Amino acid sequence: MSARLSSAAQAALLGLALAVPATPAAAQSFAVTNATIVTGDGSEPVAGATVVVRGGRVVAAGPGVAAPADLESIDGTGKWVTPGLVAAVTELGLWDVSGVQDSNDASARSSPFSAALDIAPAINPASQHIAISRAAGITRAVVAPSAASSIFAGQGAVIDLADDADPIVRRRAFQYVEMGETGARLAGGSRVAAHALLRNALREALDYGRGEAIGGAGMRGREPGRVTDPQVVDNRMVPPAGERASDVLLTRFDAAALVPVVRGEQPLYVHVERAADIRAALALPREFPRLKLVLVGASEGWLAAQEIAAAGVPVIANGLTDLPSSFEQIGSTQSNIGRLVAAGVKVAINAAAMEQPRYLPQFAGNLVALTRMPRASGLSWGQAFAAISSVPAEIAGLASGTGTLRAGAPGDVVIWSGDPLEAGSTPEMVFIDGVDQPLDNHQTRLRERYRTLDESRLPKAYDW
Repeated sequence: MSARLSSAAQAALLGLALAVPATPAAAQSFAVTNATIVTGDGSEPVAGATVVVRGGRVVAAGPGVAAPADLESIDGTGKWVTPGLVAAVTELGLWDVSGVQDSNDASARSSPFSAALDIAPAINPASQHIAISRAAGITRAVVAPSAASSIFAGQGAVIDLADDADPIVRRRAFQYVEMGETGARLAGGSRVAAHALLRNALREALDYGRGEAIGGAGMRGREPGRVTDPQVVDNRMVPPAGERASDVLLTRFDAAALVPVVRGEQPLYVHVERAADIRAALALPREFPRLKLVLVGASEGWLAAQEIAAAGVPVIANGLTDLPSSFEQIGSTQSNIGRLVAAGVKVAINAAAMEQPRYLPQFAGNLVALTRMPRASGLSWGQAFAAISSVPAEIAGLASGTGTLRAGAPGDVVIWSGDPLEAGSTPEMVFIDGVDQPLDNHQTRLRERYRTLDESRLPKAYDW
């Protein structure tokens, strides 16, 4: 028998090799010295400081910190060092080309399920959008589905952007629901229908939660979806008088997915824009006291800032929505986030349309610039950076210290060429959990390919 493998055998071996996951890189230990340090907790930048990372964790950061002699030392002279950025609501890893449906898993237009949809299995760690965002200094992201056939879009996930095969930090991290104009359209053409659908679903989940989960032996005396107590007749469940079994609108799978929401174990991200819709969302805990709400969008949040602050509900707001693109954004203003923060609301900056989180530093920088404009409300430098680092990490329920350079925080460290909130600054090194990450991607390769183009090697032009 010939020692040379057939082409089919070679292809099979290559397939096996590609199927074997790469061994995760070991966390590094290092110190960055003489840099301008940003702790990410709202404090202002500090010059001439040092950051120490050991075993994938931040050990110390500050102007009086000495670099241990046994660690690799990186000279940070003229550089800025920050924690990794955290993108609050994105679609990273869910599509390659958004306009090509076969490559887009952000929404499920024809699915029989809604709240039960879990986007985690669809996230592609090899997505160029993840690589491009990583090169922009983003180390963690919250990935949310988009609603298509129901007000419930499904369950989002938290990911890291490390160059490995396992991006999931937490699956089923929250439930995402559309209210306002989009919710009204999906529910039947009216906000009235959207609120009726939402409340009915939450009540069905409450009732379902009193029985066994999907796959159990029964409902412990309750029928899935019942709002009132059924009765037992001849050893079978029958609904109370005047109530039909068809009154149940959710599938068992969807009802089970909403049980952690009504129990307060899973946050409910509610997309609302106008002030009236915000106030309607804030009223939900009166009926469902355990709900953990997070408002997304909130273009008119400043009009309800006192109510949001009193309710203790965090907001994920678009950075620069200043012109209305719909009737529900009539009251939008660039000062929205500044006014919300001034009222005591916890606010994270979101990327516009969830698609380009790499622009988060520019949004934050514009909010700093607003402080210099008469009658405008912006954020201090430290507040603006925290709104794209520690605040979104806290809202997402990430590990303590994520988005900061405090002792014990994950070793997500970015070394910038200059002030990260200036458009001309770029990340030069990005560490996730102490692991140095590659910054090349499709865009950088195209740049290098055409930076010095040798026109003598161009294909011959057609003769017309």
